[in-house]
Amino acid sequence: MSKERLYIFDTTLRDGAQTQGVHFSIDEKTKIAHALDSLGVDYIEGGWPGANPSDTEFFQKGLNLKNSIFTAFGMTKKTGRSAENDPGLSALINSNTNSVCVVGKSWDFHVDVALGISNEENLENIKETTKHFVKNNKEFMFDAEHFFDGYKANPKYALECIKAAYENGAKWIVLCDTNGGTLPHEVTDTVKEVSKHIPGENLGIHAHNDTGNAVANSIAAVMSGARQIQGTINGLGERCGNANLMSIIPTFHLKKELSDKFEINIKEKNIKHITQCSRLLDEILNRKPNKHLPYVGAAAFSHKGGLHVSAVQKDPKNL
Repeated sequence: MSKERLYIFDTTLRDGAQTQGVHFSIDEKTKIAHALDSLGVDYIEGGWPGANPSDTEFFQKGLNLKNSIFTAFGMTKKTGRSAENDPGLSALINSNTNSVCVVGKSWDFHVDVALGISNEENLENIKETTKHFVKNNKEFMFDAEHFFDGYKANPKYALECIKAAYENGAKWIVLCDTNGGTLPHEVTDTVKEVSKHIPGENLGIHAHNDTGNAVANSIAAVMSGARQIQGTINGLGERCGNANLMSIIPTFHLKKELSDKFEINIKEKNIKHITQCSRLLDEILNRKPNKHLPYVGAAAFSHKGGLHVSAVQKDPKNL
């Protein structure tokens, strides 16, 4: 039976770097990127060129990656400027990457209050931004910010936003649970509905962990049709963090229901490097590793005593 391909997108160096108290030097970013490349993730989002000198220098330096696609992050063009004359888009065009991930509004409430523009202007910004990168031969991904909240409030407009990107050449439409408040059953229902309008092979999920459901929401999205998962090492991210790729990657290898249906670029022999990748981030951040993390924590496969230990001693499968 042929398996369906899943794509793993790491945003530790961009979304993870927005965590309070976290700042990566260029050397630290390089170490993390090479560890992720060795692991075999599909995309490494390196930051936001043009937003700060450090990120701009990091992209100008470039990376010699063997397995991963280096990706730059930015936002849709501003109202009143053409895509060709928007400084933010120019920084992405000049970022030495073949792939860009651009965030845009998909909740009409934010279009009105945060941007202060009309719904039609926002759609035009998405369309023209997409066309600009496609014309310049960039693999274009659209991060639909607050998509799940926007879909609950105004499903027609939320769909119009992601269609504006997809119908103008975007390869990936990433549905973002930006405030982390969506629950797995809601993700399931929403992704199934969205898949009626945009093929699942072009859909991604970006889940935040404010209800502790980021990993579950990511898996729910895949089971409902999405084929790209965005997350970070150890779930690093602002507030309660992002989906933890150190939990997601082994789960898709080790759970038969998933491994029989899906394949990822990360080879089975590389799974043993997951812990090394997790500890590298802790070392860089000068943090004590969380021994209770799934798969990579020192206590993940240990028991204190009693009935569990007795059962494991008789047969390790009792773990």
